[in-house]
Amino acid sequence: MKTELILLRHGETEWNALGLLQGHRDSPLSTEGLRQADALAARLSTLSFSALYSSDLGRALETARRIATRTGHEVHADARLRERGLGLLEGLTRDEARQRHPDIFGEYSTNAPDYVVPGGESTSQRLSHAVECLGEVGQRHAGERVVVVTHGGVLSSFFRHSLGIPPNTPRAFSVRNACWNQFDYHQGSFVLVTWGDLTHLHATSRDDP
Repeated sequence: MKTELILLRHGETEWNALGLLQGHRDSPLSTEGLRQADALAARLSTLSFSALYSSDLGRALETARRIATRTGHEVHADARLRERGLGLLEGLTRDEARQRHPDIFGEYSTNAPDYVVPGGESTSQRLSHAVECLGEVGQRHAGERVVVVTHGGVLSSFFRHSLGIPPNTPRAFSVRNACWNQFDYHQGSFVLVTWGDLTHLHATSRDDP
């Protein structure tokens, strides 16, 4: 039996609006982000699903909790759904990161999957955690529908992973705040069904910097 995984990106944060790299550091949802989270909650209140999972970072939890308020689900937080840790680059704009840490930012910008940002982690490390978590969720809820709140970087890597796109391929797709994405899980494989759905919003939102 397949499991329907609805993977959501959290609402816009104050740092998203300022163009700051977040990683494991956090900032609250902006006014727009709260609106986006509530729009997701309203859409999910009309859809039957079995469980609600979330990254344990504040911006994802805040989004998930606003959903839970409407749907009545318990939020199951899991650190494996976190955004990639960006170490020394966290809290900086891309221009600041380029100026202060040119060599590190240069390596980071190549999208090399195994490059570990000092004080952080690699894309492949973070992806392996997410795939492990989502596989467990898929097995645990076979034949059911599950909602997961996570992050832009995780979704970007998971998209490539599921479609067999090389991880260092430049991103030619959007990962908007509060986007709705569906993957079906069956016998260890993930199949993309829907990507980047924003029909629950009245306006587009920001990409991650």
